[in-house]
Amino acid sequence: MIDFKAEAECLREELITRRRDLHQHPELAFEEVRTAGIVAEELRKLGMEVQTGVGKTGVVAMLEGDTEGPTVLYRADMDALPIQEENDTEYKSTVPGKMHACGHDGHVAIALGVAKIMSKYREKMAGRIKFVFQPGEEGAGGALAMIKDGVLDDPEPDVSLGLHLWTPLAMGIVGVAEGAVMSGSSIFNIVIRGRGGHAALPYTTIDPVSATGPLISALHTIVGRRMDAMAGAVVLSITGVRTSSHGFNIIPENVEVRGTFRSFNAYTSELLEQHIREVARAVASSVGCEADVTIRHLTIPVVNDPIVTARIRRAFTQVITDPTCLDTNARTMASEDMSYMMDEIPGMYFFVGASNKDHGIMYGHHHPRFDIDENALPLGVALMSAALSDYVIPG
Repeated sequence: MIDFKAEAECLREELITRRRDLHQHPELAFEEVRTAGIVAEELRKLGMEVQTGVGKTGVVAMLEGDTEGPTVLYRADMDALPIQEENDTEYKSTVPGKMHACGHDGHVAIALGVAKIMSKYREKMAGRIKFVFQPGEEGAGGALAMIKDGVLDDPEPDVSLGLHLWTPLAMGIVGVAEGAVMSGSSIFNIVIRGRGGHAALPYTTIDPVSATGPLISALHTIVGRRMDAMAGAVVLSITGVRTSSHGFNIIPENVEVRGTFRSFNAYTSELLEQHIREVARAVASSVGCEADVTIRHLTIPVVNDPIVTARIRRAFTQVITDPTCLDTNARTMASEDMSYMMDEIPGMYFFVGASNKDHGIMYGHHHPRFDIDENALPLGVALMSAALSDYVIPG
C-alpha cells in the first residue's frame, strides 16, 4: 500500500511555495491566465496531455494508466475574489482589490501536488484521472462553461471528486457527509418603482423609500413564517439597498433591494422564489408602488453520492487513523458550482479543516483577513491521492 501521507509530506515546501505565489497573484473569474499557464506547464512536465482554454480559461489534463479502468474526474477551482486583502503577511496579495479569500490558491497547489504523486504510479493505474482546473467558480458560471466545452465528455467520467479547504473546521478535521453538503445559491434584485419629487412635498410623490423598510422586514419573515422550518434548511439575506437619487432633499423614482437565498433542495428554492415575488409586489402596492423582481439561480446543491462517500471514507483511513477526525455531518449553506458536474457524474465533495485559532487563522471565507493553516495542504494532497488511488490503482 502506498503511504500517501509520507508522499505528500515530501511535497510540503513545494506546496506552500506554490500556494503563496498564487496568493500573491490573484486573478478574478475568467482572468486566470497566469494561473492557468502555471497549471498547464506543470502538468505537461508530468507527461500529461493538456487542453487549455476549456470554459474560457480552464485547463484539463489526462493521466492515463497502463491498463483499462474507470475514469475519475478531479476538479480544482482557480479564481480569486474582488476583495482588498487586510492581512500583513509576506505573501499577501500584490494586486489591489483582488484576493484569494476562499482558498482556491490552496486548491490549485493541492491538485498539482496530487498530479505529481499520481503520475509516479502511472504504471500501476488501471483507468485514468481527468484533472480539471476550473475558472469562475465565484458565481461566474465556470463549471457550466467547462461543461459546455465538453469537460464531461470523451471520456465521460465514472466518478467526480473535489475538496474545499474549510476554515469553519479546525485543522485536522475532515468533513465527509453524504447527501446535500452545500446549498444551491440564488440571487434576487427587487426594484420598487414610484414617482419621485421634492422631499418637502412628499404628498406629491409616490415614495418608494417608504416601502423599503416593510419590504425588508417582510422578506426576512418568509423563512419560518411562510415556509415550514422543518422542510429543509434555507437562508435568505438582504445584501444591499440603493436609490436612484443621492440628494437629501429628493425622493427617488425607485429603490433597489438585492440579496441571496440558499437551500438544500430545488423544491424549497422554487417555493422561496414564489414567496419573494408575492411579498415584493404586495408590499410595493400597499404604498402605490410597483415591484419588478428578477431572480437568478447560480448553482444547485452539492449532493454527495452515498456509495461514493462510503468508499472515500474507507480510503481516508489510510491517512487518518482517528475516526473522530472525520466529521460525517459537515454541511454548509455556502454554495459551489461543482454541483453541476456532480449532478451529471456521481461523486463526493469533502472539506479539509484549515483554521487554527492559536495562530490567528480564524476568519471566514470571503473575509479580507481570510487565511489558511498551510498544514492543510499536504493533508489535502494525501487525502485526495488516497481517494483517487482507491479507484484507479487495483489491490
